[in-house]
Amino acid sequence: MTTIGVSLAVPEPWGPQLQEYRVGLGDTPAAGIPTHITLVPPVEVDEAALGDVVSHLEAAAREHAAFDVHLRGTGTFRPVSPVVFVSLVEGISGCELLAKTVAQGPLARETEFPYHPHVTVAHHLSEALLDRAFDEQAGFECRFTADRFWLYVHHSELGWAPAHEFVLGG
Repeated sequence: MTTIGVSLAVPEPWGPQLQEYRVGLGDTPAAGIPTHITLVPPVEVDEAALGDVVSHLEAAAREHAAFDVHLRGTGTFRPVSPVVFVSLVEGISGCELLAKTVAQGPLARETEFPYHPHVTVAHHLSEALLDRAFDEQAGFECRFTADRFWLYVHHSELGWAPAHEFVLGG
């Protein structure tokens, strides 16, 4: 079995900047987690099924056009989950539609929570550090065009690595 995820990468300079912030805050696992907007959360698949997953994702990418994303301000899932995130103020519907398409076929799964596109900046830290991240990143803002998404594969030593790129609109 292989653990995979499907995400929109937050481009440079913002993605690396947010990842560095997250690691500096003490969220050390974030060193192996590129900054992203999740489309399909981590799921285990049989390695033999990866070809079907890639074919499905290629078809999904052809169905969707690029869209604009505007990240601004912070939010949190507390008390349900110890997460602080940067919020999407534009691109929510684009993410929702894309996530709905990619989470079908070989990636169809029951989910624990409703889909809520976001960019995590602190996870599983003390309340004080979560509060700090919420306050310090409240002024964060960036804009970019989401024109591709990625299939990531988890490696126990390296963390999440991009394995395949899918350009929106074919």
